[in-house]
Amino acid sequence: MRDLGADIVDADEAAHAAYAPGTRGFDAVVREFGPEYERDGSIDRGRLGRLVFDDEDARRRLNAIVHPLVREWMAERTREAAERGAEVVIQDVPLLYENGLEDLFSSVVLVYAPEDVQLERLVHERGLNKDRAQAMIAAQMPIDEKRRRAHHVIDNSGTREETRRQVEEMWAQMTGR
Repeated sequence: MRDLGADIVDADEAAHAAYAPGTRGFDAVVREFGPEYERDGSIDRGRLGRLVFDDEDARRRLNAIVHPLVREWMAERTREAAERGAEVVIQDVPLLYENGLEDLFSSVVLVYAPEDVQLERLVHERGLNKDRAQAMIAAQMPIDEKRRRAHHVIDNSGTREETRRQVEEMWAQMTGR
């Protein structure tokens, strides 16, 4: 969608910024979870990720720290895009439904892959062990429920070319271009 002219505001980028070294989010995460979650001056994302995907209370505590900071960062980037005259601004929010945010948007596009494809990609492409990958998937709303709720669905289980074709078709429907 960026290639087609959209400005993208990415929640994952916002999360990284929310607890980057020297920020109030960094200090809050270290205070909440302890200095063992800091490595070489940064948050040890791998260790923290293992904790929060296995411990719902830890995930809730982390979200209470990070989510408000992510929302601030994303609102600022969206405002900046509007000031630059962006016609289409897309907020890429992986946990949109889990956080009850879908009603904030005029249209929700889900990039869909069935759970078995998600698992395979997490293990083979991201190098996660199978148990961690399954825990990550289980911590989210079931993909088929997200699919049911979305306004538009891009099936990302095929080739890049097939996915791109679907994006271009959806873009034309949404923008009239």
